[in-house]
Formats: sequence, structure tokens, C-alpha cells
Amino acid sequence: MTYSEERPRHSRPREVVVVGAGVAGLSAAWRLRAELGAQARITVCDAASVLGGKVRTVELVGRRFDVGAEAVLARRPEAVELMREAGLADQVVHPTSASGSVRALGRTAALPKGTMMGIPASAESVAGVLSADGVRAVEEERHAPPLTLPPHDVSLGALLRERFGDEVVERLVDPLLGGVYAGGADGLGLRATVPAVAAAVDAGATSLTEAVAATLPAKPSSAPVFATLRDGLGGLVDRLATGSAAELRLGQPVRELHRRPGGGWRVRLGAAAAAHAPTDADLEADAVVLAVPPPAASRLLATVAPDAAAAYAEMELASMAVVALALPPGTELPPSSGVLIGERERRSDGRPFTAKAFTFSARKWAHHGEPGQPVFVRGSVGRFGDTGTLQVSDDELLARVRSDLAELTGVTADPVDSYVQRWGGGLPQYGVGHLDRVARIEKAVAELDGLAVAGAALRGVGVPACVATGTAAARRVVGR
Repeated sequence: MTYSEERPRHSRPREVVVVGAGVAGLSAAWRLRAELGAQARITVCDAASVLGGKVRTVELVGRRFDVGAEAVLARRPEAVELMREAGLADQVVHPTSASGSVRALGRTAALPKGTMMGIPASAESVAGVLSADGVRAVEEERHAPPLTLPPHDVSLGALLRERFGDEVVERLVDPLLGGVYAGGADGLGLRATVPAVAAAVDAGATSLTEAVAATLPAKPSSAPVFATLRDGLGGLVDRLATGSAAELRLGQPVRELHRRPGGGWRVRLGAAAAAHAPTDADLEADAVVLAVPPPAASRLLATVAPDAAAAYAEMELASMAVVALALPPGTELPPSSGVLIGERERRSDGRPFTAKAFTFSARKWAHHGEPGQPVFVRGSVGRFGDTGTLQVSDDELLARVRSDLAELTGVTADPVDSYVQRWGGGLPQYGVGHLDRVARIEKAVAELDGLAVAGAALRGVGVPACVATGTAAARRVVGR
């Protein structure tokens, strides 16, 4: 029996509180307004003083530039469709034809095609990146004992090392995963991070190379893979906030969530754990959407949905930083869209790189590469478990990233402007057991009328996945 069959449909909510003003929470607020109409009262609360969560657009030498998420996966429709629904269709742009690269074996090589998140479909596809021994290991993988997977998730890194050896993980997969999760393959789950490959094995593929080959299109698609907004993804955040007509309570953390005896919810605001009596800071709501990171979700659900709270508490987080550089006009960058850097790669002086990746934004996006304009570059820093790299001042982080850029590209020009954006605990790790934890959360929340959860900790860290969870949460609390 489904949830809707077990319980009678309740009247549509008139007052809804959304906790979290990131893209998931604001997507929920936007959809709530569309579903409930102008008479509903929608309130969005966030401990931060600015909207957007991990979407942040700043002014860099007078131009708008993203220092959080910088693109959306266009082949997953939710984000691009929402941009168009929000009246931003004329702002949607796609990358240039420049391809990415990877730093492997002490040199920079083109990012190989014929891979899925760095997992190769054939030895030929990675011949330009791996050593002869590494290529041979990929070739031999298809002759290894037939691969079968248990129904539960397994460590992606352990499986790859067993089938391919270490080099594929360290030279290819980890650099790619580091850009998405700020984590490596050893700490992530196969089914949680590359479900298409797992599904291919479940469907009968007997090797990882065969499984990856089965997931790749027979012919390259001409459809763009990524998209963004010409004036920055912050434009979507602003449009969602305005279009939802929500009352914004920024800089006001939610400290407690209580069920009211007669139905509905009481949301208590304020950083301090104060008296238990209701105060003027309390918000009364028919429904609540929680779109906050795992630590906050765990705390707020501790008394109303302890099983969900426990599952959230088991999730680990990675911190990272984005160092944005505006270099003088005319600065010559490599022809690629950027470079990924493996954790084991070393500079010519033997020291590890501080940066894990660079995006050559002036090459990747035509609107950032206009003649006569400053040349934009993004450096990404921070890997799961490496806390020391980020424990330096902004000036020191900037200096180290600039030094890495010079090492990789020869570019030594002083920036005309720069910006350091830190994201503490910004990326949830989809480790082994993640899908089980999400199922526990969803099951526990489904038992509570007028409550839904959303956000990057559930079913994808990208903007489209966050939009999808926010939209689904809104529809759940209105009975759809």
C-alpha cells in the first residue's frame, strides 16, 4: 500500500516554511508558489546572510563570475528547464569546443574520451594518459574472472584497484571525482556515484570495460553536455527568490522543529538554545521543507524523525575553496578548458600541488573570453580528509594557487583582481551505504505529514539534482 493510500489526502497547506535558501530550497519555494497560488504564505529561512547556498556569483573586476557551482549538466533537464521557466532562456549559454586535460605521470595530457568518470571502456582510450603497465592492466581487465556485484553498494576505489590496479584510480578517476565530490574513489560507493556502470554489470556485463562501453553512446552526441547563465548562476537564485514571493529570513538559523499537537509544525528561530516556551520568533506552518546540509538536518530531525536524523549524522562532508583570478587582458592560457590534477602528482620541486583543478574560464566559456577583457581562471582547492591545505590565510592560498598555475602553464602575470571563496563542509560524500541512508531518511520522513527533505545530500550533488529534490519536496507537501 502506498503512502497516499494509507493516509487520507489533507487540505493543501496555506503556510509553508522552507529551511535552507540554497538552490534546492529556493526551487521548492518556487514550485510551492506555482502549486499554491498567491494566497499562500511561504517563508524561507537560512542561517547565512546571502541567498544561494553553494551557488554564488560575485563581482570580479566589475564582471559577474561564479565562485560556487559554475555550470549545470544540460543533459539532465531539471535545471535548464527551470531556467527557462524562470524567464532566463536568453541567458543560457554552453561551453566552447575546448576540451579538458589531466595532469598525469608528471605531464599534462588531453582528458581521454571513451571513459565514464575516468573509468575506461578500452585500453586504447587511455593510452595517452597511463603508463605502458597501466594500459596493459586495462587491456587485461576484460579477461579477468567475470564481474558480479552484490545488491548492496561497494567501494568504487576497491573495485577499480582490484580490476585495474592503482594507476587508473590515481591518474584518472580520482582527479575527476575530486572535481565533483572533493573526494576520492576509495571513499565513494560505485552505485551511488556511477550508477549507470553498476546497472550495466547487473544487466550482464562481465567486466568494467564492457560495462562502461555499454553506457557510452554509439555515436557522439552534438547536444551540449553543460550549460550556465551568461551573467552567472546567481541570476537563477535571484529569479527563484523573487518569483516565489517568499518572505526571506536570512541570517536567522532554525534551531528546533516541533510537531504541533493539532497538526502542522512549529519552527523555532535563533542561534541560542533558549527557553522552551513559544516566542515571537516562532513560525507556525502547515508544512515544512528541510533543504539544509546533513548536520543541520540531523539536528532538526532528532526528535521528530530520529531514524532520519541518525542517517544524516552518518554522512561525511568535504570542504573546499575556489580561488578566482582575473588576469590582465591578453594573458595567454593553454588551449584546453582546464586541467585536473591527481593527488599524487608533484611539482618540479617535489612538493604536492595545492590546487586539485584549474578551470580556464576564458577558454571554456565564450562570454568570459571576449577580446580586451580580463582573463578569468578558477583554481579549486580541497580534498576529503585533507584539512591542512585549507588551514592557511586567503593570501597564502592565493599565492599557492598562483604558483601552481605558473608551474602548469607558465602564466605568472599578476592578477588585476582576485577572490577567495571557502566552502566549509560543502560537499557530502556518497560513500558505501549512502543509498541505504537516503532510503532510511525518505522512509522516516514519509511517515510525517507535511514534512519533506531536499538537497545535495540525497540523490546528486549537482544543481539539476538539487532542483529535482526541491521540486519533489514541494509537490510532496502539497499532496502531489
